[in-house]
Amino acid sequence: MSEKKRISLFRYWTTRYVITLCIGLLVIGIASSYWINYSEKQRRLDFMRLMAAEVSDRVVDANGQVILAPFLFRLLDSRQESLRVNYKPFMVILDAEHRPVFGGPGPFSTELRRMARDLVEADERMTQVELGRGEKLLFVKKSIQVNQQTAGWVMLFTPMRDLTRSTTEFQLLFIMLLSLGLLGWLVIYLLTKKLATPIKDVAEAAKQIVMGNYDIHLEKDRREDEIYELIHSFKEMADRLRQLELMRTELLAGVTHELKTPVTSISGLVQAVKDDIVGGEEAKEFLEICSKETARLQKMVEDLLDFNSFAVGDIRIRREQQNMYELVQEITHQWQIVQEAEQIELSIVRPEEPIIASTDPLRVQQILYNLLNNAAQAMDSAGKIVVTLSRTGDEIRIDVKDTGTGIPEEEQVLIFERFYRGADKKHTVRGLGLGLSFSKMIAQALGGKLLLTESSRAGSTFTLLLRD
Repeated sequence: MSEKKRISLFRYWTTRYVITLCIGLLVIGIASSYWINYSEKQRRLDFMRLMAAEVSDRVVDANGQVILAPFLFRLLDSRQESLRVNYKPFMVILDAEHRPVFGGPGPFSTELRRMARDLVEADERMTQVELGRGEKLLFVKKSIQVNQQTAGWVMLFTPMRDLTRSTTEFQLLFIMLLSLGLLGWLVIYLLTKKLATPIKDVAEAAKQIVMGNYDIHLEKDRREDEIYELIHSFKEMADRLRQLELMRTELLAGVTHELKTPVTSISGLVQAVKDDIVGGEEAKEFLEICSKETARLQKMVEDLLDFNSFAVGDIRIRREQQNMYELVQEITHQWQIVQEAEQIELSIVRPEEPIIASTDPLRVQQILYNLLNNAAQAMDSAGKIVVTLSRTGDEIRIDVKDTGTGIPEEEQVLIFERFYRGADKKHTVRGLGLGLSFSKMIAQALGGKLLLTESSRAGSTFTLLLRD
């Protein structure tokens, strides 16, 4: 299946904007043409009515007879000049017996004189007539009144085709639409180019990221809010990908080292026992060390398998009604029993009222174990840990506070990332850096949250929030 031909954003939208502009100007032009034509028609009718009224007042003598005074031949010319019109109507004058007594020269004079007798009886609102060969004319008539008696009629005609030939409004309209079209195209061109440029820059930056180059440079000082958010978010994404790539590299090195160390140790110790280099109690001690290293190796493999399950959302939750204080007390007691260091002081702040909640005690234990282990490592196995249980609205809050060295500010946003280990911790504490990532995913599966509430040189506080 062939791929569709792609065109640039600038060309795509510029073309559509120009087409839309042309359609809009065409509609405006057609509507304006109709309006200009209608307005010109009304002006001509008004002029012709004025002329008909003036002629009807001047073509009768003192006896009420229709006469053709010499001025009549110059009347249309003088009114045409005074009113500044560029057309001359054709005039027909009838007497009381409907006989033509005057008809201006013109291409339709013979036919109009014939039609004039019939037009006398036409409706006063009639403003248009059609000749035998299809020619349409504007038409007005005015009766000649003498002593309240009709002495004749004055009729004026002008061809409809002259409406568009004789007016300058159409020329002005054409110039205006052409000017608007050019101006609109220029504005569209500049605005579309201005809009497409930052998007094009982001697209080029995305190509750089695909090639593995995360050091991108984008203009952040943009006034448009959406463009600013796009560039800002893309830059943050690039920085994030760079950090993840660095973490991935460190992960491979760390996992290799963490798995290689116990394997090498086990291999060497087993080989020493096998070759009878050691024996008796020393051989038992070597085998005991192998057993511990094997257990640690197994724990790391289990962590990787558990993390894979958690990452795809396969976290089984079995809720039970629990007295949260008794649960926390039991978890902390079990944790404290297996601690080799005796310099850690662990205390629990009891809530004022019993807190009963439906939760999974095993998952809560996993989270608290990770938090307590991290606290012990942060204090170098000497210090104080305070676990505080409380209720805030419909949330149950468990705070684990230590008196360790705290977490550097630049590392605080990364501590919940999978496989991330702090700069100091990676050289002193062995592990894969999955503890806090596990704990956060478990907390979310329980319908809660795990947060770093506070961290300074005086210690850190992690907070587990659970829904009641």
